Amino acid sequence: MEYRRIKDQDKNEAAVIDDLESRPAVIDSILPKSEGKIGDKSKWKLKTVVTLALTFLTSSQAILIVWSKRAGKYDYSVTTANFLVEALKCALSLAALTRLWRTDGVTEDNRLSTTFDEVSVYPIPAALYLVKNLLQYYIFAYVDAPGYQILKNLNIISTGVLYRIILKRKLSEIQWAAFILLCAGCTTAQLNPSSDHVFQTPFQGWIMAIVMALLSGFAGVYTEAIIKKRPSRNINVQNFWLYVFGMAFNAVAILVQDFDAVMNKGFFHGYSLITVLMIVNHALSGIAVSMVMKYADNIVKVYSTSVAMLLTAVVSVFLFNFHLSLAFFLGSTVVSVSVYMHSIGKLQR
Repeated sequence: MEYRRIKDQDKNEAAVIDDLESRPAVIDSILPKSEGKIGDKSKWKLKTVVTLALTFLTSSQAILIVWSKRAGKYDYSVTTANFLVEALKCALSLAALTRLWRTDGVTEDNRLSTTFDEVSVYPIPAALYLVKNLLQYYIFAYVDAPGYQILKNLNIISTGVLYRIILKRKLSEIQWAAFILLCAGCTTAQLNPSSDHVFQTPFQGWIMAIVMALLSGFAGVYTEAIIKKRPSRNINVQNFWLYVFGMAFNAVAILVQDFDAVMNKGFFHGYSLITVLMIVNHALSGIAVSMVMKYADNIVKVYSTSVAMLLTAVVSVFLFNFHLSLAFFLGSTVVSVSVYMHSIGKLQR
């Protein structure tokens, strides 16, 4: 399989990470080459800003999806919405590249022209993200916004295991314990003591959440392997090719799932201001995720999502009359402890 080839090329993972740390951790499309060398403090600031931005975008993502529903259903086509997300991300990457070309010129690392071998690795994560993104709409038939953010954290197990298998990256015992503890916190937060059912989320919701976790974990680790395989490559070029394949796969999804509805009612039927904000949110989240994976790692993305869970719950109290139960509070506390454990485990690794 393709990821085996990537794994073989990335055996010396430590050398790749050292190379990443030694090069300027800046977004090439924003800072000119004259500002290439920056200190560790500036690199840390960039990582912090990107991670905080991802946390804010992720926390509002589930809220906007729920808010876009009318009478419990989507008036718009979710496949067209996903297509527009990929198209917007592709346009943003191309705009950043255009600005870079004007200031620094076209170089080997920022040109769009590339080899077939480099481009051929992008269809796999693009297809995985397609299924995962479609599932995130349908799972809201079984969960609310805070519940979605809780179950979303199940991808921590898949991410950690796949890190070990694909990237051969060693995880400390404390980190593994943090993964297990975080999943325990997610489960605790889903307990429903006021009903005959043990969990607030029905069986169908759990199955969809597990599938989403597996898809998200594999796609995230695979994409990080692609991005970090060539650290000098401009991230907007890498994003562009990933999003091009994402647009292609989503176009196929429109033809298969919503062709008649789009032809009869129109491409933008049922769209509202909230729908537009949701699309913009998804697009910016995708850009932020790629920046985190380029200049930090996929685990940072996972724990950014965990913090977003708490923010989503607080906002949902005011927007959707969400009830903050004791189980949810205890589960959120366990999640916070696991975040601290992971940071300690990373230092001791």
